[in-house]
Amino acid sequence: MMKKCFFAVALLSLALAGGCAKGGNGVVPTVAVNGPSGVNTGLIYPTQPVVLTATTTDPANAAVTWSLSGPGSLMSQTSSSVTYVAPATAGGQPKVTATLTSDSSITGSLTLAVVDVTTQVSPATLSVGKNLTQQFTAIAVPDDAPQTFTWSCNVGGSGGPACNTFHQDPSVSGLAYYTYSAQDSCNGACVQISANSTLDPNGCLNSPKDCTIAKFSLVPYRLSGTYTFRFSGYDSSNNGTAVVGTFTVSNGNITGWEDLLTAGGPSAQNPIQIAGGSYTPASDPNNSNNAGAMTLPSGIYPNKFQVVLDGAGDVEMIESDGHGKGSGIAQKTASSNLFSGDQAFVFGFTGVDASGNRLGAAGVLPINGSGAISGGQMDVNDNSSTANICGSAPCNVAGSYTPDPNIIGLWQMTLTSGTTMKFDIFISGGTASKTNPLTFYAISTDPVDSTHPAVSGTMVLQDSSLTYNNAAFKGTSISALTGIVTAANATCTTPPCSNVALTLGTTDGNGNFSGQFDQNNAGAILSGAKFPPTGSTSYTYAASSTNGRYTFNMLGDPTQKTAVPPIPFVLYASGANRGFLLDQKSASVMTGTMSPQGKGGGGLSNSELPGTYAAATTSSGSSDVVPVAANLLATIQTTAGTGTLTYNISGTQYPPFVPPLQTVAGTYTVQAQGTGTIAPVSPATTPNYAIYVLDTNGCASQSFICSIQDFFMMDVDKTNPNASIMFAQQ
Repeated sequence: MMKKCFFAVALLSLALAGGCAKGGNGVVPTVAVNGPSGVNTGLIYPTQPVVLTATTTDPANAAVTWSLSGPGSLMSQTSSSVTYVAPATAGGQPKVTATLTSDSSITGSLTLAVVDVTTQVSPATLSVGKNLTQQFTAIAVPDDAPQTFTWSCNVGGSGGPACNTFHQDPSVSGLAYYTYSAQDSCNGACVQISANSTLDPNGCLNSPKDCTIAKFSLVPYRLSGTYTFRFSGYDSSNNGTAVVGTFTVSNGNITGWEDLLTAGGPSAQNPIQIAGGSYTPASDPNNSNNAGAMTLPSGIYPNKFQVVLDGAGDVEMIESDGHGKGSGIAQKTASSNLFSGDQAFVFGFTGVDASGNRLGAAGVLPINGSGAISGGQMDVNDNSSTANICGSAPCNVAGSYTPDPNIIGLWQMTLTSGTTMKFDIFISGGTASKTNPLTFYAISTDPVDSTHPAVSGTMVLQDSSLTYNNAAFKGTSISALTGIVTAANATCTTPPCSNVALTLGTTDGNGNFSGQFDQNNAGAILSGAKFPPTGSTSYTYAASSTNGRYTFNMLGDPTQKTAVPPIPFVLYASGANRGFLLDQKSASVMTGTMSPQGKGGGGLSNSELPGTYAAATTSSGSSDVVPVAANLLATIQTTAGTGTLTYNISGTQYPPFVPPLQTVAGTYTVQAQGTGTIAPVSPATTPNYAIYVLDTNGCASQSFICSIQDFFMMDVDKTNPNASIMFAQQ
């Protein structure tokens, strides 16, 4: 900081022109005080030592002396550095000043902030099943704080009796285990777990706002209630299949209904009754509360699934009956009363045409609450053509819908757009909220012919509060895309192969789109590709109407000296930076979703990932994709005596049809923008993954503590021409 010179406004100013201190070359010397790289000096935890350095100009590397105003102390002073040690309690804004030894009028300073250590336990809310064990993780913020904790578990809230079967991991301080105990039973989510930083052993008691406490319920069956599910995959002959339906689990028994669709068309028995079935928790020492097997009667296809559950009880599943392979998801069914009045739903459907070619469709369907659909639009990509179903895009869509007289939550929907297409739609999860919109799973019911493809997919309630123009899209989103490669090349020797991509993109409200993406195009890898290229304006977006239809330019190859131009996509928006994407041009027919990133603010870090996750493959573009379901556990470990933090990920992977379960381990990193990697430790054959953070639980307290709830994973090994995208939920 340069000391200011004040001159009299008079003729004497000429005589005083040399009154400011200057170096020999006439330049005024400066002193700057800097903290260490990677340390946020605005978030210093109590007792933290921080090495500060002084940088001088004219001359460089000049000696300084140090002084402090405010709480804390200075140690290990040298002519160029000093160690600031924060006080034992938070508060205040200490200021460290460096003064040029050769001229005490030249100073520089840095103001710090000492904040409380904040802790968070996850998963924050869930149910623990009878005789099962749940893992809990804790993190401390600021990120530099020691990741060491004192845990407690109480029945009936703080001050209640201690839990019977709770213990801390002996190796990882931020990891603890609770096993169901009938003696701990109480009404509702009243068993609670907290973790205090060892720097503040009474922190949760004295300052509850600085702790996020996990609360959970004890239940006889973790899987219980009514669910709606969607599944897609391939039969034993590698022909595409899809299933949509609903089931109810009561005391471990399963009943329900489903529609089955194959490449040859819908089953003649649709809807097929599921007259029995069961759910059995897994014998899995890794997150056993989150895994199990679901078995349906032998006449149902598929009839066996390996499943993983997130904290909310949503189910991700892969087929495990040996009759085919695929993956899907089941969610708690929403109330049918939410489907009423004037509403608009956007959709994304994927499947095949009568020749077996990949087909994708996206659109918007306004309904009037009385059974009519009017003023809708739809885009189709059928093996790079739009001619089969509705002609030039976007085509106009009308239609009708009626409730099934016998099955609650099922409607029959008819769409007219060049041809008449019929669907069964099952109400899934969600609410009327724009952050958790009502969802339907849809499946076609027409015989497959030249104008009737076999498709299934999702419909989502559109946020009616927005005007869908360019300005409505201003923010950061994550897009997950899946397609195929149909022609043999150097990396895809036996097509079809898969083509998958994850994109982190920012829209500026004015039609410009920027960010980065990872892509595995049948083994050809683009990693962290930044777009647009310098000086280019090729990546844009535009609202084509006010009903939520947008065009986006995405992917391509911006890393080449002569950049490969992006691919045009259409997006039908369900809200801001949210909707269904469809490749408008290529035979890859890439389809997928765009979702807004995060609920909190600020940059992400490694400390926000710890938690337990249910992860499984999303829909596959190729029959050679190997579906995977996994229980993942992310932790942080402090190396004793060094303060070094390591970021580990472990768990159990469920390969299809091959018991026993496979234990996996690796390391992870998360960058500030929400992208990162998972690298394998064991087994060595486990893929390397790119991860893109989708959502956080928001930020709490002055320390901005957040935790990651959802992220996408994508195999980025060039040896795999049939990679997939996995979705992980806490």
